[in-house]
Amino acid sequence: MSKAEDKKYLKLWQQYRENTSRATPVDLKETPSEKKKRIEALEANPEAWKKYYFPHYCTSESAKFHRDFTRNAIKNAEWYVVLSWARELAKSSTVMMVFLYLVLTGKKRNILLVSNTFDNAKRLLLPFKSELESNNRIINDYGDQQSIGNWEAHEFITKKGASFRALGAGQSPRGTKNDAARPDGVIIDDIDTDEECRNPQRIKDKMAWIEDALYPTRSTSNPLLWVAVGNIIAKFCCITEMAKKADQHDIVNIRDKEGKSTWPAKNTEALIDRVLSKISWRAAQKEYFNNPINLGDTFKEITYGKCPPLKYCDQVEIYGDPSTSNKDRGKNKQASYKAVGIIGRKGRKFYLYKVWLLQTSNAKFVHWLYEAYQYCKDKGVDTLRVSVENNSLQDPHYQQVLLPLIYQLASQYGFTLPVTEDKRKKPDKFFRIEGTLEPLNRLGNLIFNKAEKEDPHMVRMEDQMLSVSEKATVMDGPDMLEGGVWRLLNRLMKKLTTYVVGQRESRHY
Repeated sequence: MSKAEDKKYLKLWQQYRENTSRATPVDLKETPSEKKKRIEALEANPEAWKKYYFPHYCTSESAKFHRDFTRNAIKNAEWYVVLSWARELAKSSTVMMVFLYLVLTGKKRNILLVSNTFDNAKRLLLPFKSELESNNRIINDYGDQQSIGNWEAHEFITKKGASFRALGAGQSPRGTKNDAARPDGVIIDDIDTDEECRNPQRIKDKMAWIEDALYPTRSTSNPLLWVAVGNIIAKFCCITEMAKKADQHDIVNIRDKEGKSTWPAKNTEALIDRVLSKISWRAAQKEYFNNPINLGDTFKEITYGKCPPLKYCDQVEIYGDPSTSNKDRGKNKQASYKAVGIIGRKGRKFYLYKVWLLQTSNAKFVHWLYEAYQYCKDKGVDTLRVSVENNSLQDPHYQQVLLPLIYQLASQYGFTLPVTEDKRKKPDKFFRIEGTLEPLNRLGNLIFNKAEKEDPHMVRMEDQMLSVSEKATVMDGPDMLEGGVWRLLNRLMKKLTTYVVGQRESRHY
């Protein structure tokens, strides 16, 4: 580490010490019996224990996923778990508090903290060191922790013999025994980097080190708590590979399947919206939804252009896709993007005039349908279709949820939305999108409204279009667009199809 980095580390360490000391006052009038009783009560309730000893970290009430991890980590001395909690969900601090609980209560005594580099591992170990040497409540209840001669930034041993060591990926983990005891706790934090994830061989090499060198440092006769902390920043990374072997892979996004904050006590909907509005949809998917998006190979670019007046289109379709089908749902799937689009056809060209695309409620989705209909009427459109996808895998959602909402909003808007169910049995999503939209886009016949280019919904739509691939997991906007375009094409083909019955020409409409 350079002198500049040494100074930076020293400043950070002093800041941690001062903040920790100020945040943890103690009651000096407490009697020994009162103190003993209080400590026993706290240790019996780990959530209360965390709040008492770490009030500077526990500034918001824990969410269920925090409580579940804490309980299971304390209960299971032998456990291999991967935590893919999104940014702002307190991954590292929660893991730190749990491991300090295990060390101070005598359940663990030899901890390794591993990161992508040695310097990063040392930085992540800093809060552990600071708490043990400066937390007044820990010192008051568990005694002085700092030992003489064994208290360095990258490795330290408490007075009671618990050891902590920082380790960078690729370094030799040998020599980590503590009085002949092998590591009984391993924390892997921030192990993946964007650069390494672009080279699969580097991930394979790092995983080989984890499996060949790091994991075997454990004892085969004593339990090991192995906690890997990290977002899924690539489809193939150390976190995804460790998750395959884990006893549990806990994926928690910034929002749940219903599009609500997973930790509302800390992250309000307004603040989440604010953060996500400042970054691209692709960046948000990686950092906050454990869904790394790579540029797809289907749509290289999107054509924006000026759309003709909507009322002069040959056909107009409002198409809504309320959710993914049941077969796409799973334990760790994020909330689907509900989508509504206004699509017009003029000659050979198809225009996306306006789109609504967001993880939101069913009520909001129905509002969008009404807004789209009113938009078309305000533009002078006399004849249009309103269709909502409702295949067999989505029933009875349409009948039980959407229709009651449509009728409920009728009085508010002054009319009942004339909706047609799209019961088409759809083949695979990717192949539908590729087959229907790619030729139109390639020939310049699929045009997005230039006037809407900066609209957040249209921005999300473009991002999803550019990420379409056979392996993509989020294609809800393109799926909606395919559904609407297909219906326009299907009606056009019926209109153009003629046949003769006897002497009379028949035409389908």
